[in-house]
Amino acid sequence: MGEELIEKGYIPLDKSWMIRMGVLDLVYGHDDSIKYLEQHEGELSDDLKALYQASIQWRSCKPIDVGESATLYRFLRFASWKLGPDREFILHGTLKGRKICNNPEIVDWPLEQLLALDNGTSQWASASVLLGNDETVTDPPYKLMVTYDAVEHWKIARSWGERWEPRFDRTILAQASAYLDWLRSRKMDFMPQQAEDYCFARAFGIMDAEEGEAIWPSLRGHESDRIAEMEKELKNQEIASKDHRVIQAITMLKKGRCKARHPESVSKSWPQFWKFLKDSDHL
Repeated sequence: MGEELIEKGYIPLDKSWMIRMGVLDLVYGHDDSIKYLEQHEGELSDDLKALYQASIQWRSCKPIDVGESATLYRFLRFASWKLGPDREFILHGTLKGRKICNNPEIVDWPLEQLLALDNGTSQWASASVLLGNDETVTDPPYKLMVTYDAVEHWKIARSWGERWEPRFDRTILAQASAYLDWLRSRKMDFMPQQAEDYCFARAFGIMDAEEGEAIWPSLRGHESDRIAEMEKELKNQEIASKDHRVIQAITMLKKGRCKARHPESVSKSWPQFWKFLKDSDHL
């Protein structure tokens, strides 16, 4: 079922992986990411559209528009501090109100110290690894492990004179597959692996707010405070949230029988979401 969902175009590109490939290309002077994103313009999430735009602007003297992507912002902010010059960035949406470290001195910090910033996000540590930090961390967070894998993959591909390989979003694929099984059996069989699984897991009763915050304290500092946002929206008849993962999770729980005030928000990570939901009874 998983590969079929990818083949039929229901699963987006993995924005975490693609942003890492894009930043490595920018830092080391390659344009493969720009070319790839141009070729796949019609299927890009908002964060990958931001990656394309920022990649063009990185090579100019213009301010860098990172859209609403905290990942892209932290990576390029770190790179501009590390490599110079310190660039101006344009932020949009919920990103403008988020509390994000603004200390250039962190470029010299060890990974363990970086992992304590901004409610424990791994993005600053990932930025450091992308910029050449070869430290290893015992039992690294999920997304830092993705970064280690990305750097290794990118370097091997370059050593063979080849371009990196894109990936589709396995987190969304796992949620979509579990949802389809749930529609058929009414039993939810899903094991959350990382913070991006929280909203889905909370919606379907796999974990509660206390467990989510204990495992992933960074949930307090995403597009919304996802711990509080999920508790609030689960009680509402209409989804008022602008957080894409909150909208996706609750809409799946209610099988599309609820209104989202901001349906466009899902394009941040899963632009095919509404089509998937519409077709889900027949997949």
